[in-house]
Amino acid sequence: MLTNGEGEFTNAAYGFTTMFSKILAEEKPDWVVVCFDKGKITFRTEQYQEYKGHRKATPPELRPQFPLIKKILTAMNVAFEEKEGFEADDLIGTFVRQGEKEDVINLVLTGDKDALQLVSPKSVVLLTRKGISELERYDEKAVSDRFGLAPEQIIDLKGLMGDSSDNIPGVPGIGEKTALKLLQQFQTVENIYLHLNEISPKLRDKLTENQNLAILSKGLATIECCVPIEIDFNRLKYEEPDYEQLLGLYKGLEFKSLIKGILEKMATRETPPVLQENGEGEANFHRLAAPEEISRTVQEVLETGKAAIYVTHRGNYFDGDISSISFAVSESKAYTVFFDGDRDREKLMSLKELFATENIEKVVYNAKDLQVMLFQAGQELQGVCADVMLGAYLLNPGSSEYSLESLCLEYLNRALVTREDEVLDHCGRAQVVWQLAGIIEQKIADQGMKDLYDQVELPLESVLAEMEIAGVKVESSQLKNMSQELEAAVQHISREIFELAGEEFNINSPKQLGVILFEKLGLPPVKKTKTGFSTNAEVLDQLAPRHEIVAKILEHRTLVKLKSTYVDGMQILINAKTGKLHTSFNQTVTATGRLSSTEPNLQNIPIRMEMGRQIRKVFVPSREGNILLAGDYSQIELRVLAHISGDPVLKEAFQQDQDIHTRTAAEVFGVPMDAVTSEMRRRAKAVNFGIVYGISDYGLSRDLGITRKEAKRYIDSYFARYPGVADYLDRVVREARDKGYVTTLLNRRRYLPDIYSSNFNVRSFGERTAMNTPIQGSAADIIKVAMIRLSRYLHDQGSRSQMILQVHDELIFDVVPDEIDTLAKTVKELMENAVPLDVPIKVDLKRGEDWYHMTKI
Repeated sequence: MLTNGEGEFTNAAYGFTTMFSKILAEEKPDWVVVCFDKGKITFRTEQYQEYKGHRKATPPELRPQFPLIKKILTAMNVAFEEKEGFEADDLIGTFVRQGEKEDVINLVLTGDKDALQLVSPKSVVLLTRKGISELERYDEKAVSDRFGLAPEQIIDLKGLMGDSSDNIPGVPGIGEKTALKLLQQFQTVENIYLHLNEISPKLRDKLTENQNLAILSKGLATIECCVPIEIDFNRLKYEEPDYEQLLGLYKGLEFKSLIKGILEKMATRETPPVLQENGEGEANFHRLAAPEEISRTVQEVLETGKAAIYVTHRGNYFDGDISSISFAVSESKAYTVFFDGDRDREKLMSLKELFATENIEKVVYNAKDLQVMLFQAGQELQGVCADVMLGAYLLNPGSSEYSLESLCLEYLNRALVTREDEVLDHCGRAQVVWQLAGIIEQKIADQGMKDLYDQVELPLESVLAEMEIAGVKVESSQLKNMSQELEAAVQHISREIFELAGEEFNINSPKQLGVILFEKLGLPPVKKTKTGFSTNAEVLDQLAPRHEIVAKILEHRTLVKLKSTYVDGMQILINAKTGKLHTSFNQTVTATGRLSSTEPNLQNIPIRMEMGRQIRKVFVPSREGNILLAGDYSQIELRVLAHISGDPVLKEAFQQDQDIHTRTAAEVFGVPMDAVTSEMRRRAKAVNFGIVYGISDYGLSRDLGITRKEAKRYIDSYFARYPGVADYLDRVVREARDKGYVTTLLNRRRYLPDIYSSNFNVRSFGERTAMNTPIQGSAADIIKVAMIRLSRYLHDQGSRSQMILQVHDELIFDVVPDEIDTLAKTVKELMENAVPLDVPIKVDLKRGEDWYHMTKI
C-alpha cells in the first residue's frame, strides 16, 4: 500500500501509470485509448446471473484510485472510454476490430487472457505477468505455441474448461488438458457436439449432460466487438502530455520516480530566460568578474536592502571552498560571481558587505552550511531573514528531501533544470530562492508557526554553525588504543561463540548464523525472509533467554559496530588542521523537531554498555586546563507529559521533586514509596517511558521479560493512577484524526497520514506517533530555546567558553577555568527556564576532564 502525505491511497494509480508510461515510451503508438469497466451489470449478467458473482466488492482503498487514473490520463492527453452494460474487454475488442478495418496494427495491453481471442495478423496482445514487472507478447504463433490453438479458439477453450476468475462454469469435469485435446481434434464447441459419437462414452456423457453450459460459457467468454460507440481516430491521436498538469498531479500523489522523468522531458522543451545586457527581456542575469564591479553592485543592493543568495561549493561545505555565489535582487534580476580557489580572494572580499551587514535582508538556502562556508573563507554572515530549506522543513517535516529542485516543484509548480550556460543556471537558482521565500513564509504564518520560525529555528542555525566551527577535540591516540582493545574483545567473544556452536562459522553471515541457530541448535525460527530465517536484532532479543549463544552474538554485533562505526570511523573524521571532530548538526532530518548529527552520529553512541560509554573518554577540552561542562535535562519528556496532560498526580510528583519512577512504582504496585524495590523501580521506569511512546502490553512484556497479562496489569494500573494521562492520549489521537496533524508546545506541526490507514499495524503506528510527537517535539523545542539563549549569553559576555555539543537532552560546553562557576549557574538557570511548564524543569550539571569522567556539581 502506498499513500501520499494527505493519506490518499496511490498504489494502484502508481502501478498503472508506471507500466503505461513504460509501454508508451517503448512502443511509441500513433493512437491510444484506455478502456474501463462501468458497473457490475452487463449484458452477460443478464444471460447468466452468477457471472463474476463470487467476486468481492472493490476494496475501499482501490475504488477512489480510478478517478485518479482518469485525471492522469487526461493530463497525458490519452483518451479513455467506458460504457454502461459493457466490460472494458468489449470496448477493446470494438476498437481493435475497427482498427483492423482501417489497416491499423493494434497492440492490446491487459492482464486478462480472454483478450488472446483478439490476436490476428494485425493485432498483438501484451499480457501482464507478475504484477507490472513482466509482459508476454502474444501474436498468432505465440498463441499456437502456448495452447496449440488459433486465437479464435480461445473462446471454445473457455466454453469447455470454464474460468473460475469470471465464474464461467464450463463443462464440469473437463480441464484444460482435455479441452485442448478436443479442440485440436474438432476445432469448435459446436463441432464437438456434431461428432459426439467419435468421443469416449464417459467424456461423451459429460458433454451431453452439460451442452447448454458449454454453449453458454463460450458466449460469456466471447468479447463483443460491435459495441455501439463512436470511434474517432482524431480523438485517439497520441500527443505530448500536458507536462505542467501532469507534474502537478504527480507532485500531489508524490510519484517521485515519475516526477524525475517529467522533469527530464520538460528540460528538453524549456526555453531559458533571455540574457540581455540592457535589462530587457524575460530575465536580467549577469556575471560579475572584476572586484570593483562586484563592489559597485553590492552598493546597489544596499539601496534595495534585500537579496536572495545561492552558493555552490567544492567538496565538503566545511572546507569553505566556494565555487560560486549568486544573488537575486528582484524577481528578474540576478548576478553570479565564480571563484577559482585562493586566486579569487579579492573577489570574495568585495562581497563582504553583502554578507556581513544587517542592512541587507538575506533570503538563503541552508543558512547554517552557508555560515560555515563563509567563516572558513574568512567572511561572516549577518541579517538572514529567511531560509527556504528550513521553512520547507517546518511545513512538511516528514519529507525525505528539501533540495532546491524539489522545493521549486513543490511551491512554484515548475521544474528547476540544470542549464548549460552557468550564468543562467546559477542566477536562475538565486531567482528561485527569491520566489520561494515569500510563498513559504506566508504558509508558515498561515499555519501559526511564524514565531517558531523567526524566534527558534532561524536563530538556531547560527548557533549550530558556531558549534560546528568550534568542534570538539578528541584524543586520537586513545582511539587507536580503544580500537585494539575492541578487536581483542571481538576475537575473545568470537571464540566463545564458536565453542558454544561446536564449530567455526562467519558470525556476520545471516545464512550461516541461521544454520547454527535453527538447524544445529534447534532454536525456533521467529521470522522468515525471502532468503531464509531472519536473524535480526529483534529476533535475537526474543531468542536470548533460550540459549546463551544468542546473548554473545548480540554482544559481538555491538562490539563490531562500536569498533567500525565509532572508534575507527571517528579516526577518519578528525580534521587534520584542527585535530577536532566537526560533527554536522542536522536541523531538517527528524519529523519530531529533534536535532540529529552526522559524521559522526553522536546521538547513537551505544552508552548502555560500558564499552560504549568509554568512547566518551576521547572527547576532551580544546586546550589544557579547560573543563567540560554538561547540562542534562532530567526526565524532560515525562515533565512535558505532566504539563500537557495536566494529570494532578503526575504533576504533584514533579512539584514535590520526588523520584518519578519510585513514585510510579508505588502507585502501580500499591506499596509505600520507601517499600519500592530496585526491580519495582526498573519496571515502573519502563512503564513511564513506554507510555510516552504509546507502548502496548506486548511491547512492555518483551522489554521486561514478563507475560503480556502482567504487562497489561501494569499499564492498566498506571492509567488508573494517572487518568489525566489516559485522557490526554485518547484526546491527542482523536485530534490527530480530525486535523491530520499534531502540534508541540511551540506549535510545531507534524502530519500523520498513517492514522487514516485501513491497515491495523500502519494505523497503530500513526496513533503511537500522535501520542509521542507532542511530547518529544516539545522537548526538542525546549532545548533549542535554551541553546539560543545560552549562545546569546556567551556572546554578550564576550565569553571564551564555547557550547560544542548537543546530544539528546544534554548540552556540552568547553569552559575556561575562571568561567566555570558563573557559566554552570547560568546554564542551569537558562535551561530550566527556557519554556515555562506547570511543573519544574530540572537540569543536572556535571563537569570533568573528559566526557566520560564527569562528576555532579
